[in-house]
Amino acid sequence: MDTSTGVLTVNLDAVVRNWHLLCAQAPNSIVAAVIKADAYGLGARRVGQVLHRAGCRDFFFATVDEALAVADVLPGDARRYILGGFAVGEERKLLEAGLTPVLSTLAEVQRWQQLLAVTGAEAQCALKFDSGMTRMGLAAKDLLSLGADESKCRRLGVRLVMSHLACADEALHPQNREQLSSFNSVRDQLRAHCPDVAFSLANSSGIFLGDDYHADLVRPGAALYGVNPDTRGANPMQPVVGLSLPVRQLRQLKRPSRIGYGAELELPAGTVLAVAAGGYADGLHRILGASGVGEMAGVEVAVAGRVSMDSTIFDVTAVPNIQAIARGELKAPSIEVLNAQLDVSRVAARNRALGYEVLTSVRAARYRREYRGGEQ
Repeated sequence: MDTSTGVLTVNLDAVVRNWHLLCAQAPNSIVAAVIKADAYGLGARRVGQVLHRAGCRDFFFATVDEALAVADVLPGDARRYILGGFAVGEERKLLEAGLTPVLSTLAEVQRWQQLLAVTGAEAQCALKFDSGMTRMGLAAKDLLSLGADESKCRRLGVRLVMSHLACADEALHPQNREQLSSFNSVRDQLRAHCPDVAFSLANSSGIFLGDDYHADLVRPGAALYGVNPDTRGANPMQPVVGLSLPVRQLRQLKRPSRIGYGAELELPAGTVLAVAAGGYADGLHRILGASGVGEMAGVEVAVAGRVSMDSTIFDVTAVPNIQAIARGELKAPSIEVLNAQLDVSRVAARNRALGYEVLTSVRAARYRREYRGGEQ
C-alpha cells in the first residue's frame, strides 16, 4: 500500500475567479486580499502572485515576517499592510521593505511618529479603531483626536482607517448595524480633516451585507479560498481546496471488532476498513471529528473510531469492488476529505468548526501541495 503523505490540491484559477466575483459584489470599492497565515495555509507566494497578476494591489498580512516571505514575488506596486503592527526591533525591516503597519494603540502611533522623526523617512501607515468588537483598535475618541490634526496625519502618513466586524457571518445580528453606525460616524468626522484617507470595514462576509458596508476598500480572506461568506444561502464561491489521503492498509473484519483508541465503536463482521495516512498531527482532528466523512471512488465513507495522530480509519464497505481491492487485485483509491462535494464550508458546518479552522488546520508540512492553474 502507498505510505506517502496526503496531497493538498490548490486551484489557483478558482482563487482568481473568487476574487473577480468579490470585485463584482463590491464594484465601487478596492478589493484587497488577506493572505496572512500563508494564505490560510494554501501558500501565500503562489496565491499572492496570481492575485497580483489578476489586478489585486492591496494585500494584508498578520506579521512583518509573513510579508517579507513573499517580498520577492509581489512587485513594487503592491501595497502590503501588516495587521499586527510592528514589534520593537522590526522598524528598519518595515521601512526598508516599504510595508504599511496597521496601528491599533496610541503607544504604537507614538512609536511610529518617533521612528519617522528619527529616520527622516516618509512612509505610510493605517489606523485601526474599535467600532464594537472590543478587540484590537484605538478608541474612537482617540482616533478622532488624532484625525482632527491634519498636519499630524500627514506626518504619520495615514493612508487607511479601518475597523472590523464581529458578526458579519450572521447577517441579521444587530451588532452589524451598530458597528456600521459607529464606523460611519467616525468616517464622516475624519473626512472633514483627512479627505485623502481611505476607509475599510468589510471582511469576506461583510461584503455580502450590502453596499452600505463596502466603504473604500474591502478585505476578503476566507471567501477567496472557497469558504461561504453568506450563510443565508448557497455558497457563491468556487471550491479551491482538495485533500486526498493514501490508503495504508485495508482489512475485512472476520468477527465483530472494536475500532481504534478508546474502543468507542464496534463494527460487525464483514466490515471493510481502510487506514488512511493522515491524522490529528495533519489537522484532521478538527476537520473530521467524531462524525467525519470522506469519499472513496465517489462513495461517501464514514470515519470509524477516533482519529489518530498519523492515521484515520474509514468504513469503506460500500465502495464498489472493495473485495477485489482488499485482495490486492485492484489498487486502492485515495480517500478524499476535501473536494468539490466535501467543500470547506460543508465540512466546517458538519463538525461545528469554522472554515478558517479547516483551512489553517491542514497546513501540516507532511502534505504535498499541488497547484492547478494560475498560468500567466
